[in-house]
Amino acid sequence: MTSRHQDAVPQIQKGAAIPVGKQKNTHVAGGKNRRALEDIGNLVNVRVVEGKPPTHISRPVTRSFAAQLLANAQATTTVAGNNKKLVTVAVEGAAAKGAAKANKQKVTVNPKPAAVIVISPDTEEEQKHVNLKSRRSSRKNVHTLTSVLTARSKAAACGLVEKPKSLPHDIDALDSEDQFAVVDYVEDIYKFYKHSESSFQPHDYMDSQLEINANMRAILADWLIEVHNKFELMPETLYLTFYIIDRYLSMAAVRRRELQLVGVSAMLIACKYEEIWAPEVNDFICISDKAYTREQILAMEKEILNELEWNLTVPTPYVFLVRFLKASHCDEEMENMVFFFAELAMVHYSMIKYCPSMLAASAVYAARCTLNKSPLWSETLQCHTGFSEPELQECAKQLVSFHSLAAESKLKVVHKKYSNSQRCKLQLFFKVLELMLCVHEKLSDNAASVIL
Repeated sequence: MTSRHQDAVPQIQKGAAIPVGKQKNTHVAGGKNRRALEDIGNLVNVRVVEGKPPTHISRPVTRSFAAQLLANAQATTTVAGNNKKLVTVAVEGAAAKGAAKANKQKVTVNPKPAAVIVISPDTEEEQKHVNLKSRRSSRKNVHTLTSVLTARSKAAACGLVEKPKSLPHDIDALDSEDQFAVVDYVEDIYKFYKHSESSFQPHDYMDSQLEINANMRAILADWLIEVHNKFELMPETLYLTFYIIDRYLSMAAVRRRELQLVGVSAMLIACKYEEIWAPEVNDFICISDKAYTREQILAMEKEILNELEWNLTVPTPYVFLVRFLKASHCDEEMENMVFFFAELAMVHYSMIKYCPSMLAASAVYAARCTLNKSPLWSETLQCHTGFSEPELQECAKQLVSFHSLAAESKLKVVHKKYSNSQRCKLQLFFKVLELMLCVHEKLSDNAASVIL
């Protein structure tokens, strides 16, 4: 092909004058305006009018010249009225030395009547469904979130799904304009929390521990609450810390001298997860009186995360406390009382048997009983918590007993924390017996004995 191309286009010496008729073929010398692939060999199809001999081309055919010939041929072509047309096609091929040879071929086209096939829209849709089924036959049926939501929307539009009953009181009405409140999804979020909390709840592990007991855990919990308060950390951090501790202790045996190391590393993990400005490792080394080195804390942190498989997104009691307090329409005094009960529950190992939602609901119920709220348990609270008043009495009874002993207990961190004047002036700790009698009278009227 190279030889044919060189024969068809004469070489131009460097510095020589370029002929006028061959100025368009400077692509060989200059390397620009390279010829299209189908034009190599000077092969081009030209339509000519029937009865007129084709024009013999004695010069190399370039792309622009071929286009000009084709445009001239099409401009002189007339359209016949009948359906038969005789077309003369002149095919010109370049010879080895550039000699042009024209071969005329006459092709007679006899058009056949086209068969009209009418396809109904139903048939086309059915064919599409068949094709889709054949493509997805090898795949597994995967229910995506989009497909589920689409199915629900179609079902609701057709009237196949009954509308949910209206709540006794819409606690999210005031937050409808707040995008951070996610009012459209908050109910589904808490349904998921309720459904998944049992799978993340630590089981009873103290019998499997050889060197630690419930009293040691209570001392550690009391110290961690003090550290949390001193660092002024978020409340979510404290609840996540105790979840990490209990979850890890239920999966691994820990020595007595390493129990505080587990607590420090668990709080370090929780701070990194919840806090914007988390304390550094050196801060925990100082707060623990240099009982452990930096390497020991980081090694324990890695061991805990590997044991928990890095799964830290769990529903803690704090998640439910926020929701249940909103349903209770509480004031600041009651809010502090509820968190006081919840933190007392974290100190005592016996409360680990209750799920986070029941523990949170019981703290709200015990606070309402202690503060003599009326009613003690409303229909709105029952709707949002999922627990009735009798279901909460056993857990609330233990919380109130912890309350009565808080002032005399050796572990007084929680008592001091909430007896501070900044905690809404909770003077109820100095009136424990008087308030217990009031609560007992209220519960006895409802035929429910919560307090001994």
